[in-house]
Amino acid sequence: MNELVPSTENKNVAAQHSGSEVGARASDVLLHLVTFDLMGEEFGVPILDVREIILMSDVTPVPNAPEFVEGVINLRGQIIPIVDLRKRFKLESKSDSDKNRIVVVEVANSVLGLIVDGDSEVLRIPTDFVKPAPALISGGIGAEYIKGIAYYNERMIILIDLHKVFNSEEMETLDHVGE
Repeated sequence: MNELVPSTENKNVAAQHSGSEVGARASDVLLHLVTFDLMGEEFGVPILDVREIILMSDVTPVPNAPEFVEGVINLRGQIIPIVDLRKRFKLESKSDSDKNRIVVVEVANSVLGLIVDGDSEVLRIPTDFVKPAPALISGGIGAEYIKGIAYYNERMIILIDLHKVFNSEEMETLDHVGE
C-alpha cells in the first residue's frame, strides 16, 4: 500500500553535531502530491498513485455497475473503469464541464479513472504542514477516506487515502467492470 510519498531534499541533512550525523528535520521531508478540485475544495493524492491526468472523454456506460461508476474508457487499448468521485462521496452531482478531468490512478493493483472538477497540480509539501483530519470534512466526506489536511501557502489541501475510498468488494467489482 502506497503511503504519502515522503522524500528528503538535501537541505541541512548532512549537518554534524558532536561527531555524529544529524538526520533530516521534519520540514526537510516532503510529500509529493497531485492536487485537484472537487466541490470547490482542493484534494491531494500521492503522486506515486497517479499514472496520468487526461481530459474528460466520452465514457461508455456499463450495465449493472455500482452507482458511482460512470462507465469505462479505452485508454490506449486498456479498458479503465471511470468513477465519479462526487457520487462515490455521496455529494451533489455536477453537470459536465470543460474543466473536468480524469485522474488515472492505481489502487491495489487496479487502474481506474477518477472524475474530478478541475485542473491538477503537482506539489511538494513539507510533512510538518500536515495535520490529522477532523471527524467530518468537506460537506460530508467521512474521515475514513482522509489521511490528513495540509495547510500550505494559505491553501488547505485534503489528502485522500485512495486505498480506503474503495473496500475490497468494490475493488473486485471495479476489476470486472467492462469485461
